[in-house]
Amino acid sequence: MQDTLLTGKQDVASGDMARCISIETARQEAITEAVAVLSRGLPVAVPTETVYGLAADATDPAAITRIYETKGRPRFNPLICHMADLQMAERYAVFDPVSRRLAERFWPGPLTLVLPLKPESGIHPLATAGLDTVGVRVPQGFAGDLIRAFGHPLAAPSANSSGKISPTTARHVLDDLGGRIELVLDGGPCRVGVESTIVRVEPDRLRLLRPGGIAVDALEEASGLPVERPAGAGAAIEAPGMLASHYAPNAAMQLEARRIAPGDALIRFAGVSVEGEDDARLVLDLSPRGDLAEAAANLFDYMKKADASGAAHIAVTPVPNRGLGEAINDRLKRAAAPRES
Repeated sequence: MQDTLLTGKQDVASGDMARCISIETARQEAITEAVAVLSRGLPVAVPTETVYGLAADATDPAAITRIYETKGRPRFNPLICHMADLQMAERYAVFDPVSRRLAERFWPGPLTLVLPLKPESGIHPLATAGLDTVGVRVPQGFAGDLIRAFGHPLAAPSANSSGKISPTTARHVLDDLGGRIELVLDGGPCRVGVESTIVRVEPDRLRLLRPGGIAVDALEEASGLPVERPAGAGAAIEAPGMLASHYAPNAAMQLEARRIAPGDALIRFAGVSVEGEDDARLVLDLSPRGDLAEAAANLFDYMKKADASGAAHIAVTPVPNRGLGEAINDRLKRAAAPRES
């Protein structure tokens, strides 16, 4: 359920907690305040249809550095640069015919294209981790309006501590980063709930760098090209979300669960019961009716709720690996991967 206290402009707590503005009740004020903070080189937490992003000026090295510092993010991990529209994106990146076709089909929306940077594009190398390519996306709704008002592309990874569960509500952001940033814009729960699909167009294929909110079969249909999936561990980092361990709760994760131990938290799908669930600390169902879009929208919120239950282990029942299920399983596998010490 959406937090009801996040309405209007308010101090959410005494001290140094971030201000929170509801874009539903104060949209123009949210844009004005956000532009002012961004213009000072500071990051702002912004709602998108995928997850909440920690946004800052993609052309300003000091602003980009503050993103990395706020998140504790490795600087070899590039950032997606968000644009107001295709015309803005074409000022910064080089589009081949297939990439333009995909942009026209899926933008605004949860698709990121990895494209060659234009010479003297203005996007700072800190945002691209020094690569000669850039991940570009045009988000839906409010975020696009904010970028248009600000006039510069916004580098915006998820608004959470690096490697942790991505935020899909303003409350998630406040609980994690509220003491480290000035402003959170509350747009309610994110509609898609998992990050964008990231692809790179090559002469005879699309290379999938991260599954996400656009299903692979939709990309193949729109492009007329096959999609090659990631080669696995050890691949070079070309885009966000490629680290082996990512989206991690504090609790250990057990995937493909068929039974659970007493006191574990259970996340299931399509009402599938498992042995021992009567003694679970918490039981959540991503989608009792088996809807993968609903499951994707609930995934990160339910992972956070399971982690907050205090259970030492979070068990997850199988999720079909088709459509948006591919993105769900990608996030679950990275959440369950061995943690870096």
